[in-house]
Amino acid sequence: MTKRLFKALATSAILGLGATTAATAAECIAPANPGGGWDFTCRQIGKIMYDIGAVEKPIQVTNMAGAGGGLAFTHVVSERNDDADLIVAASSATSTRLAQNAYAGMTADQVRFVGAIGADPGVIVVAADSPYQSLNDLIEAVKADPGGIAFAGGSAVGGFDHLKPLMILQRAGVEDVKAVKYIGVDGGADAITQTVGGFTQAMSGDMSEIVGFLKSGDVRAIAVLTEERVPGFEDIPTAKEQGIDVVAVNWRGLYVPKGISDDDFQKWADRLQQVADSDEWKEAMAANGLAPFTKVGNDFQSYVDGVVSEIRALSKEIGVIQ
Repeated sequence: MTKRLFKALATSAILGLGATTAATAAECIAPANPGGGWDFTCRQIGKIMYDIGAVEKPIQVTNMAGAGGGLAFTHVVSERNDDADLIVAASSATSTRLAQNAYAGMTADQVRFVGAIGADPGVIVVAADSPYQSLNDLIEAVKADPGGIAFAGGSAVGGFDHLKPLMILQRAGVEDVKAVKYIGVDGGADAITQTVGGFTQAMSGDMSEIVGFLKSGDVRAIAVLTEERVPGFEDIPTAKEQGIDVVAVNWRGLYVPKGISDDDFQKWADRLQQVADSDEWKEAMAANGLAPFTKVGNDFQSYVDGVVSEIRALSKEIGVIQ
C-alpha cells in the first residue's frame, strides 16, 4: 500500500469519526477497533491520567484501525507531526512491524516512544515431562542438534513468538538460528498443545496464555523474559538470571509525534509515570493480567531502538525481510 493511499485513508478515517478535539483536550489514538489491547491502553491510561489529575480534561479516544497500526502511524507522521496534545497506543507489535518494514516504508525514528508501564511477559515453556529442566538445558540441546529442536508459538513465522527464542539462542552463541524449527499456530493454546503432545520441544508465548496450563500441571515454564521475576509466579526464573540477557515482553505504552518539543515530550513522560505509580494502574494491571514493566522517557526510547535493531537483523537472517 502506498504512502499516498495511507494518507488518504487516514484522512477519511478522521473525517468519518468526527474526531475533532478542543485545543485544550488531549487525544489518544488507538490504532485498532474497540476492545483490543491498543484500545485498552488508550482508554485505561487516559482515564487514570484524568482521575489522578495528571491532565485537566478527559482524554478523547479515537479508534483508527488499519494495516496493523500502520494507518495511524502514517497519519501521525504525515498530518500531526507537531501535535503536542496527541498520544498513540503502542505495543511490541508496533516495534516488530516497524522493524520488518510493514508500515509502507515508515520507520521507528519518525515518532518518539514516550513509555511503557505494563506488559504481558514473554515465556518459554516445556511439557511437564520434558527432560529440559532449565533454559540452559534447552539451549545446550539446540547447540547439539539445531534441527532436532522445534518451538511452537501463536504468531506466524517472523512474528514475535518466533523471534523470542531466536533472540535467546543468538545471545547464547547459537550461530545458525535458521536451522531451528518453528511451528506457528493459531494462538497460544494450540502452541501448548503442540508441545504437550510432543510435536515440539518447547513453546514460546506470553504469560497470559499459559496460566491455566501451569495450574493444571501440563507444562513447566523454564524462563520468563522480564527484568525481574513476575509477582505471583516467583518460581519461574528469568532468562537474565540464567545468564541470557533477553527481555522480551508484549509491552503496553505510548508514542508521540516526533516534532513536539522536548518539554512536551517530558510532560507526557511525567504523566505516564504518574499513572505507573498510581494504585489505579496497579489494580488495572491485576485485573488484566499485566506485569509491572515501567520504562519511561529517554530510557524507553533507547529500549525500543535496541529492540527494533535486533528484530530487523533477525528478520533479515531468517528471510522475513530482505
